[in-house]
Amino acid sequence: MTLPALGWQGLVVLATFGISLLIATYCTYAERVIAAFLQDRVGPDRAGPFGLLQPLADAVKLFTKEEFFPAGANRALFVFGPCLAMVTALMSSAVIPFGNFLQFGDTIIHLQGIEINVGMLYVFGIVSLGVYGIMIGGWASNNKFSLLGAIRAASQNISYEIAMGLALIAVLMMSGTLSLREITLQQSVAGEWHFWNIAKQPLGFIIFIVCAFAETNRTPFDLPECETELIGGYHTEYSSMKMGLYLFAEYINVFVASAVMSVLYFGGFNFPFQYELRDWLVSSRGLELVTAQNIITILGLVGLFAKIFGFIFFFMWVRWTLPRFRYDQLMRLGWTILIPLAIFNIMLTGGLITFGVIK
Repeated sequence: MTLPALGWQGLVVLATFGISLLIATYCTYAERVIAAFLQDRVGPDRAGPFGLLQPLADAVKLFTKEEFFPAGANRALFVFGPCLAMVTALMSSAVIPFGNFLQFGDTIIHLQGIEINVGMLYVFGIVSLGVYGIMIGGWASNNKFSLLGAIRAASQNISYEIAMGLALIAVLMMSGTLSLREITLQQSVAGEWHFWNIAKQPLGFIIFIVCAFAETNRTPFDLPECETELIGGYHTEYSSMKMGLYLFAEYINVFVASAVMSVLYFGGFNFPFQYELRDWLVSSRGLELVTAQNIITILGLVGLFAKIFGFIFFFMWVRWTLPRFRYDQLMRLGWTILIPLAIFNIMLTGGLITFGVIK
């Protein structure tokens, strides 16, 4: 007895959520290890071998800490804020194509939770909702520093979503679709890297990754938290697992942003010479075409996660290398530099497409 197609896709969705949570959990460990390496000191080394159980110890600590509600806080919204931030972060990972497909007999399993033809629009919509979790939590805390952090988060996200959306338009002009799966498959021609969008949209990628730092509130764009000015920003009054939900949501957003950049600009699950390798497995090793394709799909899955982990490392490297912007510098960069550059990139892309330089 086999599961229907809907059942398999349901398992893929659950696996996607589970992987997102697992990666977010161990991002906390990676953050500490990378920070220790860059600062020439010893990182976590007590909980388990090489400190690998440190995230589990942190989780136990967060679950067992005392629940705290500030005086005058709106209790319902105080709990709802971090929950909304976490749910929206998880939902945004559902449409990312982590691999092509696996075929077992007549059963075909697409390694993507949900395939919709407006996948990129879905990601943008869900990410836009995530800021409401920050706004609600900051307002419900009845703390002026939390409220200031929430207002900063809202204005920052609105400002940088414009430039990010304009950078995306250039990719859509070339692909003609909002489906993340279709954008990935269009970059699979001959499996070579120079067919990836990074070779056609280097300026768009730079704009996109800068905006991704701002959207995920990572240094040097972590003005909503900014402990030197706002104590801890929008989660100043939070403790226990409610605080943990905000922290996990941030790391899941970093994971999703890394996955989206890998899909849009670095070929997603494609890798060089994938078709030559598939044909070699069939001709030289005598494998069936379906088996060879399954192997290529698994290698593509591994390759995509290697790209994602590379971007996550870059996020962490920048955090422990660059200083934080002032708020006026943050807004000036978004409105007077990135948005005009993104508009210029759209016009340049349109011209190159018109004259047949890129397709």
